[in-house]
Formats: sequence, C-alpha cells, structure tokens
Amino acid sequence: MILIKLGGSIITNKEKPLSPRKKTIDNLTKSLKKISEPMIIVHGGGSYGHYWSVKYDMHTKEKKYDPKGVAIVKNSMIELNKIILDSMLQNKLNPYCLPPTDFMSGNKPIIKKIKEIEKISKSRLIPVTYGDALWYGQNKTYILSGDKIMTHLAKILKPRLCIFALNEDGLYADLKSKKLIYELKGEHPSISENKMDVTGGMTRKVEEATKISKMGMNVFFVNGNKPERIVKAVKNRKYEGTLFRSK
Repeated sequence: MILIKLGGSIITNKEKPLSPRKKTIDNLTKSLKKISEPMIIVHGGGSYGHYWSVKYDMHTKEKKYDPKGVAIVKNSMIELNKIILDSMLQNKLNPYCLPPTDFMSGNKPIIKKIKEIEKISKSRLIPVTYGDALWYGQNKTYILSGDKIMTHLAKILKPRLCIFALNEDGLYADLKSKKLIYELKGEHPSISENKMDVTGGMTRKVEEATKISKMGMNVFFVNGNKPERIVKAVKNRKYEGTLFRSK
C-alpha cells in the first residue's frame, strides 16, 4: 500500500486566497491512474484552509478559537476536497471521501477506524482525507495538518512507501543554488519557513517524514508539478527528489 500526500502548495496557489490549481490537480490524478497498488491520498489546505486559519489565528494547539473561523475553515476544506474528488472521478478513479473526523477522536487516531481505511484501499476504492479544523473537547478545537495525518496513518498501517508531493524538487542543501539533497537518513536539516503556513510548512513535513522513516518506512519528497516522478517512486525507478531512507 502507498500513502501519498498532495501538498497544499501544489494543489492551490498559496499566494492567492481560494485558488485551486485545477490543471495541476488533473495532471496529478491522471498519474495516480498509473499506480496499480492500493493507495491512500491525503491533501493539504493551501490557499483554502490555511488562508482562513491565518485570518482567524487558528493553530495546531488545542484552544477556544472563534467558532466562525472553525466553521469557515471546515467549509473551505470540503470545497477543496470536492475539487480533488471531482478530478479523480473524471480521470476514472474511485475516490472515497474520508473526513478526518471519521478516524480521529480529539487529537488521537482511532486505530480500529484507521485499519478499516486499509481495507477500503484494497477494495478498488481510494480513500481521500485532508487536513482540517477538528473538535477537541471542552469547547476547544485545533488544526490537524495533512502532514500529521500522514504520520498517524503510517504508524498504524505501515505502508510500503510514503510520498509527499511538493511544489519543489525536494529538499535543498542550499536555497540559492537549489542544490538538491538526494538522500537523508536520520538527519534533520534546518528549513526556512513560509510564514503563511500555520501548520509548519516545510519544517513540519521534514519532522513528520523523519518520524515515519524512523518507523522503518521510506519517504520520498517529489515535485508534484512533475507527477510522473510520483509514479517513478512507486515503481522503484530512478527517483528524482529527496529520499528519507528508513532505519
């Protein structure tokens, strides 16, 4: 089984609020059609969820946030998710929408529910979930990032491979020269932050990818603008991106 994260920066234009990159989304879903293994898709919020999270000052910490902000974030994520699902259907895939409330209780994953997601993925359906604003309890809510969902799913399901589709070729040793880091094992490089991304941007992705690799799974960072690289990674062909090699 393959676990794939479609980053918010690749499926939306983060510089412009509420702007999906529909052509890119279609190219990604066409490439997913070439993968014959069971897979689970997670996607980020980009200029939908993240935009409203910033506007209403919502974060990953459980707090009493503005209920209007919570409502708007959730509504925007449903809107973005529908765009992804429609693209998959148009490209003859069988998406199965799974809001994170289906497998999370507060900030804890429900193990039984997550194991059921694997069964769904093996039935010719493709589970699709996403980062969202979630109820925590005691009138508190929080932002659950798609990157964190990747770690929750990987820990319980132990997929053969985890892939993060980014708006870059991978991790760079130097941002000016864009010298690519091809492989990491246990290292945790410092990453510059995108201030708009309240769920941690590239730093959060590196942290979660490192955690997953330490659990014994390979993690690829690939450029989602070149979706054939996702297919190459799945098919064990010469990869182009950054590999977090499992320990």
